[in-house]
Parts: sequence; C-alpha cells; structure tokens
Amino acid sequence: MKKIVMFDGEIETQQYFTYRMRDEFERLGHEVYTFNLSKTGESLTGLMRFVEKGNTALVCFNFHGITPGDVFQDEQDGSWFWDAIDCTCYNIVVDHPFYYHRFLDAAPKRYVHISIDRKHDAYMQKYFPEKLRIPFLPLAGTEYHPEGYLPVSQRKTDIVFTGNYSSPHKFDKYIKRLGDEYEVFYRGILEELITHPERALEDVAERHIRSEIPEVTKKELKETMGNLIFLDLYVRSYVRGKAVQVLVDAGLKVEVYGDGWDELDCAHPENIIDGQGVNSETCLKKISEAKISLNVMPWFKDGAHDRVFNTLLNGALLLSDDSIYLREILKDGGNCILYNLENIEQMPERIKALLADEEKMQRMIDKGYEMARSAHTWAHRADFLSDLIEVGVMDEMFG
Repeated sequence: MKKIVMFDGEIETQQYFTYRMRDEFERLGHEVYTFNLSKTGESLTGLMRFVEKGNTALVCFNFHGITPGDVFQDEQDGSWFWDAIDCTCYNIVVDHPFYYHRFLDAAPKRYVHISIDRKHDAYMQKYFPEKLRIPFLPLAGTEYHPEGYLPVSQRKTDIVFTGNYSSPHKFDKYIKRLGDEYEVFYRGILEELITHPERALEDVAERHIRSEIPEVTKKELKETMGNLIFLDLYVRSYVRGKAVQVLVDAGLKVEVYGDGWDELDCAHPENIIDGQGVNSETCLKKISEAKISLNVMPWFKDGAHDRVFNTLLNGALLLSDDSIYLREILKDGGNCILYNLENIEQMPERIKALLADEEKMQRMIDKGYEMARSAHTWAHRADFLSDLIEVGVMDEMFG
C-alpha cells in the first residue's frame, strides 16, 4: 500500500477537502502524512522520515506543495524533490486552468492534472497537451449528521447560500486599465457571457479575439487566456449576486454565510440575513438546518461544485443553475430544482410554490440524498484515486 503526502495550512476550504480525503485514504489502508504549509520547518523533518522512494504519491488541491519557487523546488535548476523520489503528483484543480499557466509550465515531471469540469479538461488538451491528465473527477460532499438529516418540517430556515460575494464593479479597474479600445473589447465578451450564460469564457474570448485578429496563433491565444482571469471573476460575481438578488427582491428571505454581502445592490436588502464569513464545518451545519440550499456555479459549464453534493447529502433541497454534467446526474423537479441563468427571474415563483408544499419538497430531497450517497462522497473519490495510485498506471506512463 503506497504512502500518500497531502497538505494543509493555507486555504480553509481546500484544507477541509484534504481532511475528508485523508480520512478516506486511511480507511483504505494508506499511510498519510499531512504537511502543514504554515509550519514548514517541523513539517519538513517529519516528511523526510515519512517518504519512501518509489512508494509515495502526492495528492493535493490547487498546486499545494508544487507551487513554483516553494521549498520543494531547487532554486538553481528548478528540479523538484518529488521527481527525485519518484513521487507522482496528483493535483485536483478546483479553478479553471487559465488561473495556473505559470504553475503548469513549471510543474514536476511526474505531474497529473485532475479537472473538476470537463471543459477544463478540454482546455488542458488544447493548451497543455503534454501534461498527463485524469480528464474528470468532480468534487464531493460531506454529511454533517451521518446518522440522518432533519425533515423539512423541522427546519426553520427557508433558503441558505454559503459563499462570499464581491461586487463586479471591483474588477472595472482591470477592464479599463489599457484604455477605451480594450474596455470595449472586454465589455463585448462580458455582454455575450451574460446574454448566453451556457457558453464558456475561453470559447467566447477566442471568438472575439479571432474577430479582431484573424491571424492570431495558438501560442498567442494561450498567452491571452492567462490574462483574462478578471473577466471570469467579474461574471462569476455577477451571476452569484443576481441569484440572491432576484430571490430577496421577490420577498424571499435568504440567509447568506460569507463575506461581502453588504455590497449587494438590491431593492430589498432587509431580506438578506447576513451570517458573515464562516468555516466549512459551519457552512455544512447551516445547510443541514435549511429547507433549500442555493448553489451558483462558478462558471463551470460541464462540471459540479461541492455545494451541490453538500446540499444533497445534508437534506436540503438543491436549487442550482445547471451544467451539462449536472443535467446528466440530476433531474429538475425530481431530486432538485435546476434554474436557467437566462431566465433567472422565473426562479422565485417556483420556490414560493415549493415552500408551500413541504411533502413534495421532502420527496425530492430524499431522492437527491440517495443519488449523492450512492456516488458522490469523498469515499468515492478516494476509492477512485487509490486504485490508480496502487495499480501504478501513472507510474508506467512516466517510465
């Protein structure tokens, strides 16, 4: 049974994922060493005692432990400690790959990229075809009360949303920084995304770039994509705010747990119950106490978000915008409510009707729970990765 190195000490949500996955790897019989990135010195000592050349794998989120310039990379020649001990690095990337061009260019030789959205994998195929990939592995959910969830009739909160908010206007300085001509170009991309929210940013951006520069090369496209992160952040903030705004302005109360919600521009801010920023464990608790849990995808068009599975596993009714993947595993009106970003104004009336029919809600919730429990826990993700790590398929590819 191979040893596994994981990381904590930085981003709280990813640390929470790490702990859930670590527990499952240990259940399967793996020895797991958790390197604390905020306590590098003492963690390094423990790591050196733990690792075994050729019998150790790394599993991380968003390049933890394989960030260019960190303690595991040689300052002189750029070589990685992980390659020196024949350690394959499985990196679960929870954001779009265009956030990480620099990281990908400097990745260890024994690097495996794991996408949580199939369009992210298509992007990797197009711009980083040399990287070994696990094409798709969605995130998973955690049950707050494994012994069972409260029925709808005993839940006092109607709607909850767990996540931060930033006003899209915060990104205006990036849109305007290169002058009027570039601002018109960027606004054109944003307008198309908001009008056609089923489209991926990279596809829309490429179309607009080719319209302006027909002779653009693939290399130039790749360089440009890595500089469009602010457009992704803008449109994500826009739809997140819009989803909450249409609910509260229709008279529905929404409890929000995250930073920045006092910035939301809406007609009825009194319907926002602001719980401020909380940790992952508290988010799960709040979902487990609500009748409906709102999800707004971070512009993932063919994937899922952990909020989806956390909701289903904690007995709340999932209310989410859709994606290609979500339409495959979920049934609108059967085990969840899927809304369309193009017709988001229609969402409040559906929700009001459901809140008046708790028996129907409960039937949908129970079906959603069974679906998620059968395929979308951290145990399922650990089982999948453990099989790959143990069989050594990736090791064979690296020679």
